[in-house]
Amino acid sequence: MKRLLIILQDLRGGGAEKMMVRLATALTDAGNDVTLLMLTDTGVNSACIDPRVKRVELHSARSSRAVPALARFLRQNRFDALLAALTHVNVVAIAAAMLSGTLARLHVSERNAFSHDKHVNPALAVRTAYLLAPLLYRLIPNPVICVSRGVAQDLVDTTITRAQDVTIADNPVLDNDFRDKAPGRPKHRWLSKKTTPVIVAVGRLARQKGFDVLIDAFARLADPRVRLIIFGEGALRTELLEQAVALGVADRFDLPGYTSDPLAEVAAADCFVLSSRFEGSPNALVEAMSTGTPVVSTHCPYGPQEILDNGAIAPLVAVDDPDALAQAITVELTLSRDANRQARIDAAARFVSACAAKTYLDALLGSQSS
Repeated sequence: MKRLLIILQDLRGGGAEKMMVRLATALTDAGNDVTLLMLTDTGVNSACIDPRVKRVELHSARSSRAVPALARFLRQNRFDALLAALTHVNVVAIAAAMLSGTLARLHVSERNAFSHDKHVNPALAVRTAYLLAPLLYRLIPNPVICVSRGVAQDLVDTTITRAQDVTIADNPVLDNDFRDKAPGRPKHRWLSKKTTPVIVAVGRLARQKGFDVLIDAFARLADPRVRLIIFGEGALRTELLEQAVALGVADRFDLPGYTSDPLAEVAAADCFVLSSRFEGSPNALVEAMSTGTPVVSTHCPYGPQEILDNGAIAPLVAVDDPDALAQAITVELTLSRDANRQARIDAAARFVSACAAKTYLDALLGSQSS
C-alpha cells in the first residue's frame, strides 16, 4: 500500500475538482492510502468523497498564501507520491515541496489548454502563476501530467516546456461498471415529462463554454418545438437569459443551475451539445457519450478531436460558428437516436476509473506501482 496525496485549492463544482475526487476513489480501490488536501476550504464536491479517502483543509485565505502551511504538512507527513492539480496550485505545491525536501515525489498536472486558460483569470496571483509555471516545469524532476495529447502539445508549443517535460493520463470520468448502470430519473420537468425534443448542455456559465453561440444556434433551428436546457452556474447567467429574450427563444430555454446528477438529465435528452471555445479534455462530453445520447461538439482545442476520433464518432463543428452548430444539431435530431449509439458508448469506455488509476499510478510511482 502506497501513501498518496492529492493537492487542490478547494472542492468547488469545477471539472478538475470532480475528477480529482474520482481519482482519489479509484486510487483507493487500487489498494492505496489516499489523502485529499485543500489549500483553502471545501466545496460542493466534498459530498462525493469516498469515506475511505482522508481529507485535510489548510484554511488558507488564498492558495498563494498556503506555501508555509503546505510545506509544514509535507515535512510532518511522509507520502510516497504527491499530485497537484491546476496551474496556480502546481506553483504553490512546487514551492512547498522545495521547502520541505519532497520535490522528488511531487507530480503536477495541467487540466486545460494552457495558452487559452492563462487569459481567463486576471487576478495578479494567477497571472504570476502562469508566468512562473513553464519555467518551473523545466526544473522539476517529474514530467507534467496532461489530460490529453492536445493539452501536452499546447504546453510544449506555446511555452518553454519541452516534450520530455510532459506525459499524458486520461481523466477517471466513468465508473468501471457504467455500462451496467441504468441512469437515474431526470428532475427537470422538460425531461421527466418530455413532450418535445430537448437539447442539453452542461458546464460553467463562462465564455470558455461558448453557450452564447449555442443559444444563437438554437434560435436558428427550424423546428419551433425544440427546447434547450443548460445546467450550470456562473457569471454569465443574466447575459445568457437576456440573449435568449432578444432572440425570441426565452420560453423554450432554461438555466436551472447546477445539477447533482447530470447523467440522468443528459440520458433523457435528445441531443447533448459541447459548444466550448477551448477545453482540456471535456468530461461532460465523455459522460454524455456514455449514456448513448447523440452528441455534437465544437472542434475546439483540446480534447473533442481525440475523444470523437476526428469526427468519426460524432459531429465536430468549427468554434464560434452558430450556423454550422445549428446544422449539426438538426441532423442529430433528425436521425434515429440509436444511430451510432454503441460507438459513442465504446469510445467513452476508455475513460473508466480503473484505467485512469493504472495510468496515474504508473506516472506517480513508476516501477513501484506494480
